[in-house]
Amino acid sequence: MKKYIIILLILLLVGCSQSESQEEKVTLIAHRGAKNLAPEHTLTAYNKAVELGTDFIEIDLRMTKDGQLISIHDETVDRTTNGEGEVSQFTLAELEQLDAGSWFSNEYQGEKIPTLEEIFDTFGKNTNYFIETRPMNGELVMEDELLRLIEEKGLKDYVIIQSFSRDSLKKIHQQNSEIPLVQLLYVNLTKEVREDEVKEYATGVGPYAPTIDKEFVERMHEVGLEVYVWFDNKDEKEFMPKVLSYGVDAVFTDFLDNTVEVMSQDISKQ
Repeated sequence: MKKYIIILLILLLVGCSQSESQEEKVTLIAHRGAKNLAPEHTLTAYNKAVELGTDFIEIDLRMTKDGQLISIHDETVDRTTNGEGEVSQFTLAELEQLDAGSWFSNEYQGEKIPTLEEIFDTFGKNTNYFIETRPMNGELVMEDELLRLIEEKGLKDYVIIQSFSRDSLKKIHQQNSEIPLVQLLYVNLTKEVREDEVKEYATGVGPYAPTIDKEFVERMHEVGLEVYVWFDNKDEKEFMPKVLSYGVDAVFTDFLDNTVEVMSQDISKQ
């Protein structure tokens, strides 16, 4: 009898240990893919992120002149391609002629700006997708097409959508209340967020790392909101250990390989 009691206690201890480990696990989001290893928002950058074991790849959406959703951060193509001009003034066919890799390294010459559909078709259910929407010229134009693609590809359970635009998130929530939504927070408004209002349509908030502390994270958790922290890539390595110790739910990273190493360490000693 004593032997069985000891075995039971061991199993309980193991179960508690596993539970605590799961609770401490922080979701890792590759910001624009593995952007320090390959040109951001390209299939190569996303593939490297998946290979490194990220939980989510992050996708900034823009819409082309002919209504196609593509993955690019800036309003213009100037910084990350060999072209010039506003993304919304190009058709998809025109954007496909641009080189989205040479600016990073000659090794990536010929990389293209991928469509959201290409990304979905490439990775399918082998990763998760953290997608950012935004108004275009002040109008909500991308939400319907985004939801259509998610439904068509059967990826509802693999997607989280974020935005600085409350109206964009509310529009999505009205059409599909099952998709998790994250309200991104402007730097100067983090501490003023009204969590009870956000909770009506979103499941989480996305603050800038240097603007939060443990008290903020606990405040969000008290009302059931998760905390997804983003960085300026210049301050990420400084603040990453700090925000991990606050008990955040997820972190965006521009240095995926470094963050994987940091997250493997004992954050309680940071």
